[in-house]
Amino acid sequence: MRIIRYLQDSSAVTAAVTDDDQVFPLQDSSFMELVYRAREENSSPLDRVRRQVANARPLDAKWIHLPLLVPIEAPEVWAAGVTYQRSREARNYEATEGKLDAATFYDKVYVAERPELFLKSTQARTVGPKAEVCLRSDSNWQVPEPELGLVLDRDGSILGYTIGNDMSCRDIEGENPLYLPQAKIWRQSCSIGPAIRLAETVANPYDFELTCRIYRQGELAVTESANTGLLKRKLEELVSFLCRDNILFAGTVLLTGTCIVPPNQFTLKSGDRIEISISQIGTLINTVAPASP
Repeated sequence: MRIIRYLQDSSAVTAAVTDDDQVFPLQDSSFMELVYRAREENSSPLDRVRRQVANARPLDAKWIHLPLLVPIEAPEVWAAGVTYQRSREARNYEATEGKLDAATFYDKVYVAERPELFLKSTQARTVGPKAEVCLRSDSNWQVPEPELGLVLDRDGSILGYTIGNDMSCRDIEGENPLYLPQAKIWRQSCSIGPAIRLAETVANPYDFELTCRIYRQGELAVTESANTGLLKRKLEELVSFLCRDNILFAGTVLLTGTCIVPPNQFTLKSGDRIEISISQIGTLINTVAPASP
């Protein structure tokens, strides 16, 4: 069962999408309201959804054709870095200009007890499905980073799973690790969606299939796939460090790192179309806009 939000008559509607892609509008105004109403009833979000759709009529429209919004207006989006071997290799390439002959701080964090965590985005900087992500004006090497996102409650409980696009400037990060915030955070540099898969409906979060496709002028320019089974750290481990001596707002999203990196010679251009798919969740589609003043 997945939860989406879409626009209807200038208002946001929360809806459930079944595994056979039927769409049922819900009484709850948001994903977190669904969670809290279920808690008040001493039931689960899945049980509350099932009760609401039991005798309801589904929409005639297919959910992917609806004017989708971000499935949750996350107050903060955090991200983990170097959680996959592929990410470790890419970060090393940036930091050493391709001369991979010595251990770097990326090697160290990959095997360290403490993971790399950083604030990626805020509600105002995050866009949803079919919206535009922006390029940064002072970077010449920019890529999407497809990631599994965790939707968290204020106590760190994993409520659901979504898709995240952690837009990144590889040249800025590679120039100096202290430039990480500038390499990661700018206007419309993060997207999430198109749906939230309820955590209780996922048997094994280490068996999600991820695929990233980038189209340029209608032609496929990049396609790569991977699996969350390659993740170096456990999801609960990442969450535990995020919660440590920190305040977590209900509905915070934690992106868990990327295992897909486009070829080193590739950089995004205005007009590109990014499609990130994760099994059981859907496909997050964004177009690339030029840097805006």
